[in-house]
Amino acid sequence: MTDFTMIKDAEGIATITWDAVGKTMNVMNQQGFEDLEAHIDDALADEAVKGIIITSGKPDSFAGGMDLNVLADMKAQAGENAAKGLFEGIMQIHTLMRKIERAGMDPKTNKGGKPIASVLPGTAVGIGLELPLCTHRSFCADNPKAKIGLPEIMVGIFPGAGGTTRFVRKMGAMAASPFLLEGKLLNPARAKAAGMIDEVSADPMADARAWVLSAKDADLVKPWDAKGYKMPGGAPYHPAGFMTFVGASAMVNGKTQGAFPAAKALLSAVYEGALVPFDTALKIEARWFTNILMNPSSSAMIRSLFLNKEALEKGAVRPDGVADQRVKKIGVLGAGMMGAGIALVSAQAGMEVVLIDQNQESADKGKAYSASFMDKGIARKKATLEKKEALLNLITATTDLNALEGADLIIEAVFEDPKVKAEITAKVEAVIPEDCIFASNTSTLPISDLAKASKRPEQFIGIHFFSPVEKMLLVEIIKGAETGDRSVAKALDYVRQIRKTPIVVNDARFFYANRCIIPYINEGVRMVGEGVEPALVDNAARQLGFPVGPLQLNDETSIDLGVKIAKATKEALGNAYDAGAADDVLFYLFDQGRMGRKANAGYYEYDEKGKRVGIWGGLRDKFPVSEEQPSLIEVQHRLMFSQCLEAVRALEEGVLMDIREGDVGAILGWGFAPWSGGPLSWLDMLGSAYAAERCEELEAMFGQRFKCPDLLREMAAKNQSFYGRFGNEKAAAA
Repeated sequence: MTDFTMIKDAEGIATITWDAVGKTMNVMNQQGFEDLEAHIDDALADEAVKGIIITSGKPDSFAGGMDLNVLADMKAQAGENAAKGLFEGIMQIHTLMRKIERAGMDPKTNKGGKPIASVLPGTAVGIGLELPLCTHRSFCADNPKAKIGLPEIMVGIFPGAGGTTRFVRKMGAMAASPFLLEGKLLNPARAKAAGMIDEVSADPMADARAWVLSAKDADLVKPWDAKGYKMPGGAPYHPAGFMTFVGASAMVNGKTQGAFPAAKALLSAVYEGALVPFDTALKIEARWFTNILMNPSSSAMIRSLFLNKEALEKGAVRPDGVADQRVKKIGVLGAGMMGAGIALVSAQAGMEVVLIDQNQESADKGKAYSASFMDKGIARKKATLEKKEALLNLITATTDLNALEGADLIIEAVFEDPKVKAEITAKVEAVIPEDCIFASNTSTLPISDLAKASKRPEQFIGIHFFSPVEKMLLVEIIKGAETGDRSVAKALDYVRQIRKTPIVVNDARFFYANRCIIPYINEGVRMVGEGVEPALVDNAARQLGFPVGPLQLNDETSIDLGVKIAKATKEALGNAYDAGAADDVLFYLFDQGRMGRKANAGYYEYDEKGKRVGIWGGLRDKFPVSEEQPSLIEVQHRLMFSQCLEAVRALEEGVLMDIREGDVGAILGWGFAPWSGGPLSWLDMLGSAYAAERCEELEAMFGQRFKCPDLLREMAAKNQSFYGRFGNEKAAAA
């Protein structure tokens, strides 16, 4: 069955309807391009057709983008000439888009074309906006839930079907930059104001028909095809335009630190394309798009942040044969920052929430967090008083455990003390239904140990949120030794309800995320103790694409928490503990009362508003900076390998059960170098042989913590990659 159908009516309008079979939202595939072009050719050749409307058969959306497997297929079909095959495939898409845009016009007079309008019932992103940009008039339904934009940069590419060139020609480089470089999405009203679409209408189809039947030749000519066209804001050779591009280059490099190839390629395509005629600019865009698709970073980002992330969100690791476990009533134990955040996101998903704390004042304060969140939304016009009232009505703040009666999921977020958790577990299990699932939000305590306090260990599981709950996209689900499939399914279904991405791991010290984060922080702190310049440590991490360096991250998570974790880990591991050098620095800061950002004093100095103003001078006084500093690459490799080797060990030990979760969890959980696709993808980029060799070098210089895991050594001997060995065929090909 085809995704595109066409109906010609008595008034001479050909309506092409895009309705992807078996999908809730349209996505463009190779067959779709071919079918659309066939219908366009038919309509343009038919003398009875006066105009064309392209619309969607989906009630609330036009399209969600391109099926990125199209790009993988282009590469695969071209074989050794992958770049050539990609470029030619992309140029075929440009040819179709240009055919729609020119619509049979005489190339010299710009007359004789047929008007083509697009009708968008709702969301139009990626190719779903690039296609309407080619039509002569776009009409969008007045649907406030719809999202309009070009978010490709978020998965390591940029709009390559003409969207980059058309946005810049339509708006100018400065106005287009938030949408191209940040992937900003807007509702229809704001998208119209920004110039992304032409009309917002209560009846877009009726308005589009009226426009098509009355359109004149001049209405069809795009600004860049008209004589005398000048780029808004000025071209690069214009004084104003020159300054725009200088500023844009500085902004991109300031934000990305050069770590994200797609941003640089996008800026190059925009700059070079602005110097030449429109059709040449499209070729330049296609060349840079091909360049970025051939970059291993692009493939890794697409695989992790699109294919793998989507698969996990759709239940790729959900146990088979377990009925739907959607949550209706949830109990949240503990109304501190984590509990309050969990209550908020649960209520946002429409669940009945019971927020429990020891005293009413604390419970009310936890509920007030949701009220404050909604007030901020109202101030930004993203929420209303009615929505605030409806959300707050879903949350009951109380001290009464009996209010948990009828709950089907409990999430405990009380103080990180096994005795406290055991006590509340026993009390709550006496009240809740027999089939209720009990989850702990602990970030460090083993789930199997906590489950010993439960009468129903098969219904006990870990659901580890990251702070702040409402902003962080990842949720780590931890299986205890006796956790059953229904508990796993319940946790996964709940995470899907609150629209976050889950990973499921087996129980072990620090689970997966913290297991990798702690060595990252420790390695950075250890270097300070060795005499490495603190600014070099954090800037090296930022230039790898990490949102914050290890020292800043330690400040954010608090020094006293780090001390607590260090003491507990040392007690548990005994002689195997290998972080003493980092502890020297950490404990010194603790003894100085420098607890991090919350105290406005840590590795960094802070002003009265809590803004970082530079490395604390006392740090260099206590741990003098060596005259000879290590190379940037050495610092970066220490930071990267300290995390990646833990990811490999987690996979080796069965803590990680799916490599997709290892990569997606790292990027979403603590911001692991997104351009790399995640720690296992990064090792694949290096190649197992080189990675194993580099481990030996680092171990010789810095110690046992860099010892090559047996799994990686075996893979190096066999010249294997992680996605080749553990991934499915599509993931490996991507």
